[in-house]
Amino acid sequence: MGATENNELEHQIIETAKQLFIEKGFAETSMSDIAARVGINRPTLHYYFRTKDRMFQAVFGSIVMTLLPKVQDIIKQDLPFIDRINRILDEYVTLFTENPDIPRFICGEIQRDIDHLFATAKDMQFDKIFLVIKDRMLQEMETGKLKKVPIHTVFMTFYGLLTFPLLAKNLLTHIFLNDEADFPALMIEWKQYIIFHMANLLYHDKEG
Repeated sequence: MGATENNELEHQIIETAKQLFIEKGFAETSMSDIAARVGINRPTLHYYFRTKDRMFQAVFGSIVMTLLPKVQDIIKQDLPFIDRINRILDEYVTLFTENPDIPRFICGEIQRDIDHLFATAKDMQFDKIFLVIKDRMLQEMETGKLKKVPIHTVFMTFYGLLTFPLLAKNLLTHIFLNDEADFPALMIEWKQYIIFHMANLLYHDKEG
């Protein structure tokens, strides 16, 4: 099997594992389930991922590694904070509209075993990226560029506004949209309201 075929199979395994974790949860998904869904045997699966935890890291990494480094780079830019929020939202909306099950997967793992999720994030050094973002925000609050707002309030406001439409996608589509294909446009429209609420939360005046 060539390198390209290896990479394609590894990608297929990760995507399949992600779907099973979403459907059944990490604890209820076995390596045999993943192998059967992919159409390979257990030894082949173990060649790529020796344990289910390694598999979970790969799934989690495939989601977060495409996003958090970009967020970290954006937050460091010398731009008004709301402009950085706009760029960060572009990254999130793109990722989540292409992969709408990701918020459900993350929320499911938060409820199932937060310690396991945190341990995985720490092993992959995602906590350091969040620390950079937190420290940058606190610095700008101390210098008066932003209002002093509890970080947990910023976190809940941003992620609450961002993730609810994704978690309620089926409901919103059924009530407000003609077709599921219209959902990305709805998210782009909603992005402007997220920016509006974040500006009201963080700026001393609406002009920033």
